[in-house]
Amino acid sequence: MSIVDLRQMNSQQITLLLEEEAQRWREELHWDYRSSLELIKKFVDAKSLAGSVALENGQVAGYAFYVLEEYKGLLGGLYISSRWPQLRLAQELLNDVLETLRALPRTERIEAQLIPFGCDFGRALAEQGFRLYPRQFMLLELGPALGPAAHPGNSSTPARAAPAALAGLRLERWDDRCFAACARLIQLAYANHMDGEINDQYRSESGALKFLKNIILLPGCGQFQPQASFVLRPPHSHELAGVVLTSLVAPGVAHTTQICVMPGYQRHGIGRRLMEAAIDALRERGISKLSLTVTAANDPAVRLYRKIGFTPIKTLTAGVWLPGRCD
Repeated sequence: MSIVDLRQMNSQQITLLLEEEAQRWREELHWDYRSSLELIKKFVDAKSLAGSVALENGQVAGYAFYVLEEYKGLLGGLYISSRWPQLRLAQELLNDVLETLRALPRTERIEAQLIPFGCDFGRALAEQGFRLYPRQFMLLELGPALGPAAHPGNSSTPARAAPAALAGLRLERWDDRCFAACARLIQLAYANHMDGEINDQYRSESGALKFLKNIILLPGCGQFQPQASFVLRPPHSHELAGVVLTSLVAPGVAHTTQICVMPGYQRHGIGRRLMEAAIDALRERGISKLSLTVTAANDPAVRLYRKIGFTPIKTLTAGVWLPGRCD
């Protein structure tokens, strides 16, 4: 086995591996990952994607890539073909990539959220000194619409949203004028929250704004669906009490890319109301499945999703490495 720089490869050399990876995304997560892999191919051919490739007997067996964001390294992907010893190759690839990242003078943290296919990356990340945060990939089978869905606009929240915290809040479809208010909401909602430890973009308005643009304007998280994305706001206010954002990730399959509620409004049924609005809108459009990811230790969120009908279909491990930390 040998490890080579990803920038020494071209897209044709890794096409079979990427096709296998796309098949695993489709079969296990109901996700059409081909558009993301096409972007990877373009960056590989432009020699602008940093990472490593594992070769076994001259054949491409796996790859890992990363991106740099100011002081932070992001492990954007790690995939090992099921035809090869996955854990051993994952350890070798991680060691090679992380050795490079740690050698950079400005690297203050490294984040990873890797989808495992046939191999749990948690052990390999732990061996590299990452603090681990298990997460669940959950799926909801959507039945047919039960009746007329709520049509938000200038009307107040429908009567079924009974909790007092919802009184007077207005349910509205996503509008691009919400970007700044949503960034503030994310920063406040994730202050002192475990998800803010996993993704430090949540810790500042500027970081949250960058996160929002990634999931709304770029194709990495599917095709954004403004018709199934909603905000709740107090009347006569530009601030938001909550938001749910939804993307289409395959024909008939949607994914909740973000849901959060402002402190002070949390645990009063607002998260459920937002999910119900998104689910109603998706059912109206004939969408058959909805997925999301949630940190396993986030008990209130996990309970909510289970009550709605979501079931876990895969466990993944997020990890964060900080210099000098050995736990």
